[in-house]
Amino acid sequence: MDVNKSHKDIPGNPSTAYSSKYTLNDRSNGKPLKVLTESDWNFWIENGYVIINQAVPKELTSKLAKELWKFEEKDPEDISTWYARESVEMEMKELTNSGMVELYNHQYLWDIRQYPKVHEIFSDIWGMEALWVTIDRANLNLPTRPGFEFKGFIHWDYDPETNPQNVQGLVALNDQKDPNVGGFQCIPELYRTYNTWKNTQPADRDHFKPDISGFDLTKVKLEEGDLLIFNSKLPHGIRPNLSENKVRMAQYISMMPAEEDNDEKRNWRISSWKDRIAPEGYAFPGDPRKWEKTRYPTAELSPLGKKLLGLSSWTNPE
Repeated sequence: MDVNKSHKDIPGNPSTAYSSKYTLNDRSNGKPLKVLTESDWNFWIENGYVIINQAVPKELTSKLAKELWKFEEKDPEDISTWYARESVEMEMKELTNSGMVELYNHQYLWDIRQYPKVHEIFSDIWGMEALWVTIDRANLNLPTRPGFEFKGFIHWDYDPETNPQNVQGLVALNDQKDPNVGGFQCIPELYRTYNTWKNTQPADRDHFKPDISGFDLTKVKLEEGDLLIFNSKLPHGIRPNLSENKVRMAQYISMMPAEEDNDEKRNWRISSWKDRIAPEGYAFPGDPRKWEKTRYPTAELSPLGKKLLGLSSWTNPE
């Protein structure tokens, strides 16, 4: 969930805030794909997103899903508890009641981040192995109710005019085949036609919230364990949950080329993991209860996890 908007005056998540100096994989390096099929690759290039089915074992996703319910102080079997605790107030008002869970470094989040197949998939997208994983949160999108409304919105997190080299993604923590359940939505047609579409728009248009008149929304269906990766040039968003009693649960996750010479960013990442420090800023209000810092230990990392964090070097791993 990358909502930094690249605005220098808006503090955000240092692990996701910048477009990479590297370009996404164009297959010119000749390396074979590890996980993606040729059909996956063609769909990715054409539509700006790709779904890798069952990328993460349900053993991992189910543990995290249960933990999110506990962290949010809600009982999945008792709908009366779902709206009992007020959500953290968002400075970014569009995200109000969207279900953001302010949990960033729990062991179960890291278990999915450091699952080898997930890294292999992002390696296919970038064409390289030396990647850092984003330290991002999760989502528990509840059905809308009077007094608890979320309309959904379509946006870019990076100005497409800057030709951002970045990807974003999520892992489904439950089945989201019902289009009424709030999940990922996007507009592949605008992704494909952006260069001609922009010529029809006013000069003072909002570079982060497009006028989507005339476009059809693609409501992406996912099953638990599926990994969705999308190009940051794809207009996207969370759709409202219009179901009666179903929820949408996801872990936001992405990977970018490692910046091992950037001590400031690497040190922030290590401190965030070690001391369970959440990002702060426009779209990151944090948890006023400080539960992550006071209730959970530092997550244990595998050798791969240490490299994905920046604790170990890709070129000289400890």
